[in-house]
Amino acid sequence: MTAGGAAARRSGAILVVGLGALTAVGPLSIDMYLPAFPELSRDLATGAPQVQLTLTACLVGLALGQLVIGPLSDSVGRRRPLLIGTACYSVISLLCAFAPAVEALTGLRFLQGVAGAAGMVIARAMVRDIYSGPAATRLFSRLMLIIGLAPILAPVFGGQLMLVTSWRGIFVTLAVLGVLLFALAWVVLKESLPPEKRRGDGPLAVVGVFARLLRDPVFLALMLTQALASVGLFGYVSGFSFVAQNVYGVSAQAFSLLFGLNGLGMVVFSQVNGFLAGRVSERSVLTVVLSVAAASGVGLLLVTVAGLPFAFTCALLFVIMCSLSFTMPNTTSLALGRYPLNAGSASALLGTVQFLIGATASPLVGLAGEDSAMGMALVVMAGLVGAFLANLWSRRASGPGAAERTRD
Repeated sequence: MTAGGAAARRSGAILVVGLGALTAVGPLSIDMYLPAFPELSRDLATGAPQVQLTLTACLVGLALGQLVIGPLSDSVGRRRPLLIGTACYSVISLLCAFAPAVEALTGLRFLQGVAGAAGMVIARAMVRDIYSGPAATRLFSRLMLIIGLAPILAPVFGGQLMLVTSWRGIFVTLAVLGVLLFALAWVVLKESLPPEKRRGDGPLAVVGVFARLLRDPVFLALMLTQALASVGLFGYVSGFSFVAQNVYGVSAQAFSLLFGLNGLGMVVFSQVNGFLAGRVSERSVLTVVLSVAAASGVGLLLVTVAGLPFAFTCALLFVIMCSLSFTMPNTTSLALGRYPLNAGSASALLGTVQFLIGATASPLVGLAGEDSAMGMALVVMAGLVGAFLANLWSRRASGPGAAERTRD
């Protein structure tokens, strides 16, 4: 290998690590305090629905933050909003640690989500600034390797932290991680959108861009596929802690290991997806994996109704999580590939709808109570079946090759 080739490989690896770490802000914010849900409920003298609402608030913040920060990055560049967002994330995470009541924590979690959205939306836009087509799909799949470490390490780390500290210590840890992410962004990531490629037509033009995106049936169907798959994902994330610990009686540490195993499956199969990129069409991959996910969701509901052992629930959830590791990279690559000149706005709309619709999962799961697995099973099944149907609409709307044509 030539010196230039080795340098290019090192540069690419650094880019993947940097963007992956920033995209992992969302999973870190969501997953690290999951083992503390029961303790948080006792400490703040509140119920499971109120605790799960703190998760919903973060998801809504992540959604709305992307809607603002994505278009802003199309106009002023990627780097400045990214640095400001990561700095604010660290400060707000520290404030969460001192929340006196669940209402205050809910408000701060919303602000934490808004700040954390910068890393997520801008990282996706930077990928589209640099790559397109199968190359973008491969990079999104590599990012899943980094992102997938978050659900593996965050709840495991959170469960271990619970041995030496409280849920408040988990938020202090998130504040420290925010500082590290700011330093990483400052040192590693360069501006990917030069001034001559930035939008200069003002904020009102953004409304027109969003309207054009929503009038595109292919983009809309891909967006709904991703969002409904996220309902299944967030239903699992918000419900599995209570199901595992309260319904089946496992410890916080055992829960975190089970959660981490599912994250490991996502990491492994995201790399399989990267290998398939350019060899098998993204649409064919989506159809197969969403068929498997929807069937597994139905199976999860049947297992719950029948009261079968916990091992059946764990096995089906593992299959579902592995299936979703294909869904997110492929829908993102296909959707953003249509709008290279408005990647920030398209990324923002994808992320906003994903988290707003996904945020409905947490309160719906909570309606069944903290001592029932039925709420999680119903929400996961409904989301995955919906994603399967939305993908069928996407295939019908696109026609041969339509998803690969740019629309800007």
